[in-house]
Amino acid sequence: MNNKLTDLVRIGIFYDGYYFFKVSNYYKYEHTKKSRISISGLHDFIRNEAAKISGIDFKQCQIVDAHYFKGRSSAKEMGDKVQSERSFEDILMRENIVTHYLPLRMGPYNTLHEKGIDVWLALEAYELAIYQRFDIIVLVVCDGDYVPLVRKLNTLGAHVMLISWDFDYYNEQGKIEMTRTSQQLIDEVYYPVTMHQIIEMSSQNEFVRSLFVADRENYSNAVFPGSSPRQSGSVDTTHTEDSDGALVSVILSVKEGYGFIEDRTVNNIFFHYSTVDNADFNDLRPGMRVRYFREEDEEKTKSDGAPRYRATRVLVDG
Repeated sequence: MNNKLTDLVRIGIFYDGYYFFKVSNYYKYEHTKKSRISISGLHDFIRNEAAKISGIDFKQCQIVDAHYFKGRSSAKEMGDKVQSERSFEDILMRENIVTHYLPLRMGPYNTLHEKGIDVWLALEAYELAIYQRFDIIVLVVCDGDYVPLVRKLNTLGAHVMLISWDFDYYNEQGKIEMTRTSQQLIDEVYYPVTMHQIIEMSSQNEFVRSLFVADRENYSNAVFPGSSPRQSGSVDTTHTEDSDGALVSVILSVKEGYGFIEDRTVNNIFFHYSTVDNADFNDLRPGMRVRYFREEDEEKTKSDGAPRYRATRVLVDG
């Protein structure tokens, strides 16, 4: 560092919530870790990185302020996912993270999008940097839109640490998407931390291990309540319909972050982990009974020109 940090190093953290949510989902559902990112573990990791670059003891590096910014659906739109959202808010609250929410806005093709979150994060980070006089400002972001913020923070003499991940994942339509950190953003910050590389290369480091919530017990041979493996000769529940209009069938296969529901009428149904409402995706196994709603996937067709379908909501029946 240009100026030596002594005594207490004051750290401020600013989360792009939607980006962090995608990262956590990736490690929970698609990476071999099968575990979410631990907020407290990440904060200890950040403090340790701050200690290394400042040349002082870990205990002298303290997080004095942390903020989380995210677009959010209304309670009505979220439906059964309200409880999981509230549970995560409880975690943020326990870690003294201040939450900032804006309502999601309807965009093209009747999809919800964030509007204004990056601007709000930038304004808050810059204003608090002036008043709080952070020694290190940590941005958990990846978008190049934050480059102007970093340049402004640099003029204040703050040292900006960038915490970012690059990864590939399956979206709700079953397509592979890539999340990549802006190279311009990496070049502008004082201390870029490429988390995906550190996790893969330093898995035995105590601070890297603490990044993940404790691994779940291996239930691979368990019989789940309300479900049992589909046996040969059992009653065929494929494509029956219940009183709510949901289709009833069984899970055919579970992959990394997605799976397929048996539906002989349309050659099986793709589902994404984000569509599972009342269970943890990692608990799903082939043969489990599910209720689901489906829609035609307009971007995919069979080789004979017939439409393909995907599940829009999946409920474990049990």
